[in-house]
Amino acid sequence: MPIKKITKFFDKLEDKIRAELSHHPILYAFLGGIGIVLFWRGVWHTADLITELAFSFQHNSSINLGNLPWWDGPLSLSLGSILLLFTGLFVSGFIGNEIIISGLKGEKKLTEKTEEEIKIETGAIKEIKKEVEKISHWLDGIKKNPES
Repeated sequence: MPIKKITKFFDKLEDKIRAELSHHPILYAFLGGIGIVLFWRGVWHTADLITELAFSFQHNSSINLGNLPWWDGPLSLSLGSILLLFTGLFVSGFIGNEIIISGLKGEKKLTEKTEEEIKIETGAIKEIKKEVEKISHWLDGIKKNPES
């Protein structure tokens, strides 16, 4: 099965899951929280495992797992990743929507913008706000006097 078909299948599955969960925000937040905790627990335990293996090999010239459940960290990492991917929270949770959108638009990061660029954008936003307020007042006038 080509990668494109697999990607499309999981993308549609994620869309269906997100659409269903969006009607149950508390459940959605609960599953997202579990996914994030499992993900970071897996990262932490996997890092601990790798460190333990490195020190064990350095001191004994062999790998000794001892009583460590080697699968604990990778399993938590995998389950957390799957949960976050299926709920659509993986990318938005770690990167954020604004960064993704600005990247798609080809915009600079806020930290890369000069003070002058920020002032220009702020001024443009103020002008847009004034224009929207004018249109809003104009529409209010039409509602009050529909015949004029």
